[in-house]
Amino acid sequence: MHSLIHQCPVCDHALHVTKLKCKQCHTTIENNFSLSKFATLSKDQLHFVEVFLVSRGNIKEVEKALDISYPTVRAKLNEVIARLGYENKEKDVNRNKEVIGLLESGEITLEKAMSLLKK
Repeated sequence: MHSLIHQCPVCDHALHVTKLKCKQCHTTIENNFSLSKFATLSKDQLHFVEVFLVSRGNIKEVEKALDISYPTVRAKLNEVIARLGYENKEKDVNRNKEVIGLLESGEITLEKAMSLLKK
C-alpha cells in the first residue's frame, strides 16, 4: 500500500480525495473529501510530531529521543506549526537565535543559516 500524497507531482497543486473503497466488502464511495491538515506533513514531520506527543511536549525528552539539539527541536516545531497553516507567534529575534545556535553547533552550514535568516 502506498502513502497518501497531497500535492500533484505534475503541477504541485493540492490533490483532493474523491474515492474511498472498503478492502473487506468492496463498497465504494465517491465524493469530494477533505484531508486533515496533518496529511500535508512530510514523513519526517509526522515522525517529529509523534515523538513530540509521546514526550508530552517535553522538549528535553524530544532532544534525547531524536538525538538533536534544543534549537533543532524548536526549528522543527516551528516548521510543523507553519506547515499546518498557523502563524508562528514567536518574535523573529528568537528564530534568529535558534538559527545562530544551529550554526554554532555545526548542525547547519553558513549558507543554510543565511537562507533561513533571510526568510
